Amino acid sequence: MSQEKIWCSWPGENELMIQYHDKEWGVPIHEDRKLFEFMVLDSFQAGLSWQIILNKRNGFRSAFAEFNPVIIALFGKRDIENMMNNKTIIRNQLKIKATISNSKYFLNIQKEFGSFDSFIWQFTDGKIIINKWETTGHIPVSTPESDTMSKELK
Repeated sequence: MSQEKIWCSWPGENELMIQYHDKEWGVPIHEDRKLFEFMVLDSFQAGLSWQIILNKRNGFRSAFAEFNPVIIALFGKRDIENMMNNKTIIRNQLKIKATISNSKYFLNIQKEFGSFDSFIWQFTDGKIIINKWETTGHIPVSTPESDTMSKELK
């Protein structure tokens, strides 16, 4: 007997959101570049809808050197000015500067742990956590794992 698949309501009818939900959201990632991409996109998403970020994803990819932290770590004043004039991304100077700074921290973590993947997955002992929340109201703002991870990333 097959179990009926339960769908989240948040993707709505938007095809881009549906594709993201079905192919990326909640899928374990072990590639450093992809982890860095989501770190960048998540930081730009703060205060905005995820749909806005997905609509601008290709612009971010281009502006941020295919999410290559080695290149981004070398960005300077001119790069920031160019991004502030780039309509294909969110033009928030603080978030742009934070991304440049975060790329340097990301590289330091890679150096110390061998990969960002090794660092990030240590908080769950390399295991996927499957939650059984029935409604969005049951989802906590944070978990012990996310609190520890956040503290270590500061």
